[in-house]
Amino acid sequence: MHSDRGGQCCANAYRALLAWHGAVRSQSRQGECYNNSQAGSLWSRLKTEVLELRQWPVLADLADAQTSVADCFDYYNHERLHSAIDYQTRYHAHQQLLPTTALNCPA
Repeated sequence: MHSDRGGQCCANAYRALLAWHGAVRSQSRQGECYNNSQAGSLWSRLKTEVLELRQWPVLADLADAQTSVADCFDYYNHERLHSAIDYQTRYHAHQQLLPTTALNCPA
């Protein structure tokens, strides 16, 4: 479970709850406010562009949650245009950063 270093995320009760469920705790480094910005943006899009548009109950069950998150991540990375990278998809922008071989294919 990844979170920032907020007090509620460092509390003993929260840590005990994660341990009870066998979840591994992960937190941003102290003093690194931008350490989590890409993940924060992705989760924000999931909430505002997917979940808030649904009727209650938002998710029917765990399988629906897993499918919804996977579909959102796929859309976010492969279809959604991002203004910060000249209105490209994240996947396309990433592919341009990869080194190429003599055949002009990603290595």
